[in-house]
Amino acid sequence: MKLLLVEDDVELARILEDGLREHSINVAHATTAAEGRSRAAHEGFDVVVLDVMLPGGTGFDICKDLRKRGIDTPILMLTARDAIDDRVQGLEAGADDYLAKPFAFRELLARLRALARRRPALAPSRVNVADLDVDLSTRRVSRAGRAIELTAKEFALLEFFVQHEGVVVDRAAITAHVWDDNHDPFTNVLEVLVRRLRRKIDDEFEPKLIHTLRGAGYRFGSA
Repeated sequence: MKLLLVEDDVELARILEDGLREHSINVAHATTAAEGRSRAAHEGFDVVVLDVMLPGGTGFDICKDLRKRGIDTPILMLTARDAIDDRVQGLEAGADDYLAKPFAFRELLARLRALARRRPALAPSRVNVADLDVDLSTRRVSRAGRAIELTAKEFALLEFFVQHEGVVVDRAAITAHVWDDNHDPFTNVLEVLVRRLRRKIDDEFEPKLIHTLRGAGYRFGSA
């Protein structure tokens, strides 16, 4: 599971990150409303955990904005505010669940796993871009009817691209999805991986799908 934690309490975030990683959950951390909104919108996560009170905005605002953009990633609101009105506001903003502080870590873990299990029902398992067919559940890929074998990293990169078709994505967003937050986005490892994927799905086909935008990142799509 890949999770985004938007929490400005650095000590709490560190404790949660350590605990979640012990359960094989890949955690990315944002500390402000702007960073949380950007990462949730442009990186592929299975679940987003949002604190309500954040520097520069609220979790309610982030949630509303993501839903307006059509982003259906499951969202759990995590906050010290336990009033009924606050819980209702969070759910009306588009949150899928709500957990008030203080909470038991086991309960948080159980709720996150429940939300992640819903994800396959919310997102399409099969994606087509031009004549490229990607089955996200079986990890089978073909183009123009020809089966294409990809490594785990190549598939993770392709998965990120097809989930962000037509959107310019930067290096940091891609590396956070394919590797994790500790990977250095300024090494040439990403270019090598993109080159390998391009050789398999683009070199012998038209139209080209992987487009490099110098200084900006990459855009995936037939146009």
